[in-house]
Amino acid sequence: MADKIKVLVIDDSALVRKAITDTLHLDPDIEVVGTANDPLIAIEKIPKLRPDVLTLDMEMPRMDGLTFLRKLKAEKSTIPVVVVSALTQRGSQMALDAMEAGACDILAKPDGSYSIGSLAGRLAFHVKAAARSRRQPQLTPVKTAPASGSVRPVAIASGGLDLRLILIGASTGGVEALRYLLPSLPAGLPPIVVVQHIPAHFSKAMAERINQLCDYEVREAVDNEPLQPGVCLFAPGDFHLLIVKRFGGYSTRLTQSPPIQYCRPSVDVLFRSGADAAGAHALGILLTGMGSDGAIGMQAIKRAGGRTLAEHEDSCVVYGMPRAAAKLGVVDQAVRLGQMPDAIIKALDSVPR
Repeated sequence: MADKIKVLVIDDSALVRKAITDTLHLDPDIEVVGTANDPLIAIEKIPKLRPDVLTLDMEMPRMDGLTFLRKLKAEKSTIPVVVVSALTQRGSQMALDAMEAGACDILAKPDGSYSIGSLAGRLAFHVKAAARSRRQPQLTPVKTAPASGSVRPVAIASGGLDLRLILIGASTGGVEALRYLLPSLPAGLPPIVVVQHIPAHFSKAMAERINQLCDYEVREAVDNEPLQPGVCLFAPGDFHLLIVKRFGGYSTRLTQSPPIQYCRPSVDVLFRSGADAAGAHALGILLTGMGSDGAIGMQAIKRAGGRTLAEHEDSCVVYGMPRAAAKLGVVDQAVRLGQMPDAIIKALDSVPR
């Protein structure tokens, strides 16, 4: 029992508290040590219960989740927090505010559109990821100057199409990593495609928020659209995003085939399809995240002749996905997040057009 991950559940709904408690009790490595119907009660219970992880609703009486997170941050609390938020536009925006305030992950609140059975594995996965996470200092985006020859008028290079493609995968800690990385990249790069493990309805809000910080367009992908230079597309939550060849370039394909390792979208699906479509023209980048999603896909990129970068252990919130790729021997270079923008620009110069 002493080795179990201890969780305190904070939510004003008795039904949700019970649902989260019941699902977490299905995992033998997790123990729910208590519940609280608002953050003020949680503050009283934390010193006694000493939880390893908090699950947190955002809209509660007396003190909302965002105010509570900011209080924890001001007090330099090291307890990781998984936000469990409603599937609404307001809920999505608040959840992203919570990530900026220090939450390490987002999960959709169980309601009529989610069965408890389908939630169980994902909730335990998020809690375990949070328990293994490390709080990292927040980085401020700094515009990266393009390396010599990396950014040109995009359609034509050396008498033909520029077929280079940038593929990025991330999970736990990835929302904040991407909020630093993408605005630090210059406009005019080859198409960028991102899979971030995030629930449906939250991915669009995340893309819109990052778009406000970038010098190029960032948005959620739609099915069967051509990839364009200077545009970054995010996989919609609950959809796998594949890359397919089209008219001398690439286009998207969205599917709802089964999740892989509880993940839909899956980084492996994106990377493997990118390797098939782009071959040696692909640059694969794997950021912080729990589990091994993306490692097999990165192996496919390497075998196709593409280039690969992975976030260094020192800057990862969770060193899981990059570690799995490193163990396969398919990482060309491990790079701390703060140096990743420069590393991407330099790596692009070695990717054939």
